[in-house]
Amino acid sequence: YWDNFNIFWVNLPPTQCLPQYDSIASSPVPALIIPREQWGGKYEFLLSCLGYSVGLGNVWRFPYLCYRNGGGVFLIPYFIMLFFTGVPLFLMELSLGQYGAAGPITVWKCCPLLKGIGIGMLCVSTLVCLYYNIIIAWTFYYLGSSFQSPLPWSCDAAANVGLCGNNTTGNSSVGRGLSPTEKFWNEQVLGVVHSEGLHDPGPVRWPLALCLLAAWVIIFLCMLKGIRSSGKVVYVTATFPYFVLIVLIIRGATLEGSLQGIAFYLTPNWSRLANAQVWNDAASQVFYSLGIGVGGLLSMASYNKFDNNVIRDTLIITAGNCGTSFFAGFAIFSILGHMAWKKGVPVEQVADSGPGLAFVAYPEALALLPGSVFWSIMFFLMLFMLGIDTLFGNMEGITTAVLDEFPHLRTNALHKSLFLGALCFCFYLMGLLLVTDGGIYWFTLIDSFSTSFGLIVIALFMCIGISFFYGVNQFCQDIVDMICPCPLWCLKVLLYFKACWVFCTPFLLLFILTYIFIEMYNTSLHYGSYVYPRWGKALGVCMGATCCLQILIWAIVAIAKETGTLKDRFQKSIRPLNSWRVNNLNSNNRVEEQMEPERVEAPFTVTLTDMDFTAMNWERQAEWHKEQ
Repeated sequence: YWDNFNIFWVNLPPTQCLPQYDSIASSPVPALIIPREQWGGKYEFLLSCLGYSVGLGNVWRFPYLCYRNGGGVFLIPYFIMLFFTGVPLFLMELSLGQYGAAGPITVWKCCPLLKGIGIGMLCVSTLVCLYYNIIIAWTFYYLGSSFQSPLPWSCDAAANVGLCGNNTTGNSSVGRGLSPTEKFWNEQVLGVVHSEGLHDPGPVRWPLALCLLAAWVIIFLCMLKGIRSSGKVVYVTATFPYFVLIVLIIRGATLEGSLQGIAFYLTPNWSRLANAQVWNDAASQVFYSLGIGVGGLLSMASYNKFDNNVIRDTLIITAGNCGTSFFAGFAIFSILGHMAWKKGVPVEQVADSGPGLAFVAYPEALALLPGSVFWSIMFFLMLFMLGIDTLFGNMEGITTAVLDEFPHLRTNALHKSLFLGALCFCFYLMGLLLVTDGGIYWFTLIDSFSTSFGLIVIALFMCIGISFFYGVNQFCQDIVDMICPCPLWCLKVLLYFKACWVFCTPFLLLFILTYIFIEMYNTSLHYGSYVYPRWGKALGVCMGATCCLQILIWAIVAIAKETGTLKDRFQKSIRPLNSWRVNNLNSNNRVEEQMEPERVEAPFTVTLTDMDFTAMNWERQAEWHKEQ
């Protein structure tokens, strides 16, 4: 019993040592627990998670991947990856956060060996926050420019008469120079024409810098009071995009050529299923869209009530996310089909990937619609809402992790506000590099590697750690304890998730990881015609490696803190700390016998053995204590 019991040993007289030891032994959990906030209602949590998951990737990434990988046939690998990797890992993150009532770092008291997973999540979330708000800054720029008639990127604008001329194909740039939308994007917004590459960032573009500042100010104000403020904001930001998508679908269905775009979107190319790239794209879209492995889901779930039905929430949110991606495809391709019809070109020549789709192809399509100013304003408001929700989740992952490590900040509103303000300001200063003339090159680099192999490694170790170190049976029992009384359908669904966590999900993640490394070695990174130098690609690899190497570094630290043989150190480092269940003792009515009093956290620890305390020694000390 005492081989694994660490006790804080102080140099005090015997009359003080024994009572102190008795109190520690009889009460192994900390007495001081700083209360955490909770969501105002279950709908706030559902809308926050839905807004976090449903982001810009649903609008510009899913439709593009769908038609690039065989149209409707892409849905087959997408749903397979969703059911066997996305949904199980989504439930794992929500359950871990809700049961432990802690952020991405502190929650690994359930297995101290894997604390590096939380640190890695924090690194990924930092990189995502750094570049994601740049997209919102671009959206602000386009939103402000949309209040002009005609739109500055349309052929009706006086500055674009020379580009469009009398060509009946409108904005088509096939066979000639830049189209008006491409010129507006590359020259007026990005200024990329003035930069030669990564090594030549150039000066800061101050209109974009002001838009970026406004974006961070909005984030700061919305998160100033924690989930009490952001939980109310999501009622608008999470629902407004659906209103815009419905309006765009109705409007797109009335346009000439819209069926051509829908047919292109859904027509399957069965031969594409044999291509490993299709399966990799499906997996990357699931991770990118659901926000797995970044820490945002885990942090938001930590503010749930202990008895919240986490399985029900997982099914609702993932179904809503998947449905939104598919739904957005109809809205987008109906408009792109009209644009292809008006230009007289195939649909594949009017769509692009990533920022090019959102800020070149879409504005070009909107410029062709009657009442283009109104539709442009609505579209970029939708992009703003989608982006701001996702950034809420990423920022929540960072702030929750820090507040859990320094809980005194929760009790002081001023210090908490100063910390949030300093965090937003630091992100703004670092983001200035991405709003220079060559900022798009840095943006693409961070975007390509921040959520690449590092994120897959983090998800893989999280799945393996919970399934085999913490124990999949214990984890399933924890979920049942939270949902208690657990409906019969939940128990049946939990068997499926258990099989995924142990077999299917790790296997698929290893497959994806292997393909990513092969592809990363054989293909070059480029933006437009610019091919990234070897040192630039190496820098991106270092970003991803820094995130996943945290797992190894902190595992070594955890083992080094223990005593005994290497096997003993490993076994001790995978055992949950007593404080792992402390936040929920009153909520689930656990009895103290279920807790393993093997360790007590303290600044300095000494491992006691049987040689230190024999039965005779304890008898003598007990007799002496009675005499006192």
